[in-house]
Parts: sequence; structure tokens; C-alpha cells
Amino acid sequence: MASKQIVYMNNGQGETSYACNSQIQSGAQNRMKPPIEAAINELRSSTSSLLPAQMLIADLGCSSGPNALELVSVAADAINRHCDKLQQPPPEVCLFLNDLPGNDFNIVVKSLHTLRQRSSSTVTTGVIPGSFYERLFTTGSMHLFCSSNSLHWLSEAPEVLRKNQIPAYDIDENVRRERLPIVIEAYAQQFRKDFKNFLKLRATELVEGGHMVLSLIGRRPHDSTSEFSDLFEIVVKILRAMASEGVIDKAKFESFYVPMYAPSDQELRDIIQEEGSFCTKDLMVHDLTIFVDNSTINASWALNQIRAVFEPIIVQHFGDVMDEFVRTAEQRWSQEGSLQDEFVRHQTVAFIMSLTKA
Repeated sequence: MASKQIVYMNNGQGETSYACNSQIQSGAQNRMKPPIEAAINELRSSTSSLLPAQMLIADLGCSSGPNALELVSVAADAINRHCDKLQQPPPEVCLFLNDLPGNDFNIVVKSLHTLRQRSSSTVTTGVIPGSFYERLFTTGSMHLFCSSNSLHWLSEAPEVLRKNQIPAYDIDENVRRERLPIVIEAYAQQFRKDFKNFLKLRATELVEGGHMVLSLIGRRPHDSTSEFSDLFEIVVKILRAMASEGVIDKAKFESFYVPMYAPSDQELRDIIQEEGSFCTKDLMVHDLTIFVDNSTINASWALNQIRAVFEPIIVQHFGDVMDEFVRTAEQRWSQEGSLQDEFVRHQTVAFIMSLTKA
């Protein structure tokens, strides 16, 4: 696989689309509302309660579906409430939505008109395609950045693994465990490089005192058994079974590198402090499994969740193998209770950070 994978969620509005399978991510977004509202209240002039005359806000990694407008909508509503409370004229607001060019922007763009219509302030909107590991906005222009469920995606899989043909996964679980420290360190270094770059870029684009509210999938405290999200660990087990059965080529499986890393909260704090552009106002840990109704967990639900996020990158590398992927997963989960047990074991946490430009 090429080092620069094209990462995007399943497009459209079908049963395996991200648009129809992002309820868990929506739960994480709901936890971001208070810090976003607090950030808006803090973006006042140092000499008065007035907000700036123009405010520019962006969601980085907006994806598609019903969650795409949620964070910028929260910010716009907070601005309106603030101005109504103080009986001050609302500022002009510009809301940007960013994601990679492969993202399904069709539904998102159609929804932007509704967002503009419901706001009592002057609102303009825009779509900014591109990687948030590159410059996206002019220097000192932005007031607030939001990003939900995106920053665990890396700019690329670690070059040291690809160049030296060190598999991130292995059919032999004993070999994988022996190699795991090397793999985790490679992914940790790639995340450190990417996240520091992200912080530096956003600091350049923010006004003085600008804010960021970010969430990303993370690793539970003291969990050093994997570099990936818990959901992807389930995917790897299915692919390993397919490789063992000869459904996919073993060499193909061992050359599969996903640009994803789940950091610990301490890693995040250390990188933010080392990079130096931001002060951490808050860093919260949330268990995303609380947004899952255990009574709804069945093979169809689980496969739709997995395919919504990982199908594009699986197909890029292995080709059209999703029918076999579904068959293997269903066979794996055919034993009563095994699916529920697997999801309970792989509990996913999210970190929510509120940062202020230093």
C-alpha cells in the first residue's frame, strides 16, 4: 500500500455509510458542547464583554452525515445566546467545514443553507478540502477550531515500519507480542510528529487568545497492549482469521499499515507542553461505550459500525473482500454472547481537550 492512504468514511446514506452509523461519535460531540460554549464566552475583548466584530470558526475533520454541522452549530448558537443575554449586536460569523477531498461533502453543503437560515446573526459558510496537517487558513484569522473523532488519524503510517517491512500485525500472535514495543514506538513517534505539527499550524492561524476544542480516540490509562483504537483491534482479528484461512494473502495482511494511533492522556499533555503554543484548560476522559445500548448489539449492527469507518481503507489495500469479511465476522461471532463479550472487552475512550493559544 502507498504510504499516503486516502482516508475517508463510507460515503452516501446507505446502511453501511458513516452518515447512518455515527451515533457513538455523536455522543462524544455532545460532551464537547460545554467547552465550546465556554470558549465562545472567553473570546471577548479584554476590556469589555463584546465579542469581536467578526468571528471565524472551523470544524477540522467534519466528515459527513448528521454530525458534520453539529460543532459549528453549537458555536453559532452560543454566540447568539451570548449576544441576546447582553443585548449586544451579533458579530458577523464565518463557519468553515474541513475534511480530506475524498469526503462526501454533497449532503454537508446542502445542509449549510439551513444553518445560515436559522441564525440570527450574519453567517457565511465555506468548505475547505485538505489535510489538517497542512496550512488551511490565513495567519491570525481564526477564533475557534473544533475537531471531533479525527486527530487519531495520522498523516501516514510510520515510515520506519514500511521501509524496513516490519508488520504492524502478524498472523502469529506470539510474534506480534514480541514485536509490539517496536511497532507501538513507531506509531507513537508518528503521532508525536503529526500532533506537534497540527498544534504549530493552528497556532499560526489563530488570533491571540484563540481557542481549540478537540476530541480523539485514546488509550485507557496504563493500557500498553495496542497502538490502535479498540474497534480496529476487532477489525484486525477478523482480517487475521481471513489470512489464516487463505481468503486474503498473508503477505498482503502483513503489509497492511493503518495510519491511526490511540494516544494516552499523558502523551497528549506532554506533546502540548513540549510544542508550547497552547495552554491546556481542560482534558477529560470519556468512555464511549456508554453511548451504546447493549440490547442493540448484534452482528449486523457491529458490521455496519466497522464498515462505516474502515471499509474504504480495507478495500484500498485488499480489494473487494467485504463479503468474505462479513462472512468471517459472522462466523466468529456465531457463538452466543461472543460478540457482546468482544465489544465489552474492547471499550473505547475519547479524550476531550480545551486549549487556548498561549
